[in-house]
Amino acid sequence: MNKTISALLLSTVLFAGCKSSQQSSSKLPDLPKYDTQGHRGGRGLMPENSIPAMRKAIDLGVTTLEMDCHITKDGQVVVTHDPHINYLYARTPEGKDIPKADAKKYAIYQMPYDQVRTFEMGTKEYKAFPQQTKVKTYIPLLSELVDSAQAYLKATGKPQVFYNIEVKAKATGDNELHPAPEQFVTAMMTVLEAKGIVPYLTIQSFDLRALKVLHKKYPHVRSSFLVDNKKTLEENLQELGFKPTVYSPNYKLVTAELVKKCHNRGIKVIPWTVNTKDEIEYVKGLGVDGIISDYPNLFSQK
Repeated sequence: MNKTISALLLSTVLFAGCKSSQQSSSKLPDLPKYDTQGHRGGRGLMPENSIPAMRKAIDLGVTTLEMDCHITKDGQVVVTHDPHINYLYARTPEGKDIPKADAKKYAIYQMPYDQVRTFEMGTKEYKAFPQQTKVKTYIPLLSELVDSAQAYLKATGKPQVFYNIEVKAKATGDNELHPAPEQFVTAMMTVLEAKGIVPYLTIQSFDLRALKVLHKKYPHVRSSFLVDNKKTLEENLQELGFKPTVYSPNYKLVTAELVKKCHNRGIKVIPWTVNTKDEIEYVKGLGVDGIISDYPNLFSQK
């Protein structure tokens, strides 16, 4: 890890550690009875993890905005899924396509935010999502996206949404593609606490280390355990070491028995990524507590 990012994140850890210990333990508002989440803001319809996507999801009536975060070289928390600028849907600052050979060229963690922001999002045809509206946008700061969403809710008179935000980390990427888990989680939580949305917040991750840091340092914050493995519920929970608020498996792993076991433990089940109306209705029939979908317009279709 470079010295600049180490110093910035260390100071963040120290500051947030003090602040976290002062958090109120007052009761959090209940999660939605049936939680409809726009995956990356609803990437089937709008450029993923963008401000326009979050506004579209709000217009469609989602109860939760789902998104991913990474950290830049200068310690800024940004909303993006991939550790590198993704050549499949991004363009260079000059508006040119990125060659496949350069797929690993532009690592978010190796660039300052001023550089990350210059890459063009939303104008390139994304073959995986042909319904996606073309709109020129960029990778936003987490703080900027939250401010925009909250302002949009107020301006449109929409009800308060919840936020489900993923720590995009894994052990093989430490100090190369992202900071170590404690620094990563602390950087995110510093932003989110400052924005005052913790009562409406869930932090999710596939990385057990990140969830354990969250549970230890921010026990008042809801957690969601993302799962895409063939281990049993019991095996996964034992490895995690505590009871998460949400168990969030690939929807193909969901069974009525799994849902029942989670509910018996007081854990909600919100699977991902369910992208057809028939699949949504099938999984809903298994008793899940919500759905994460690339197509939030499907939630309102009868």
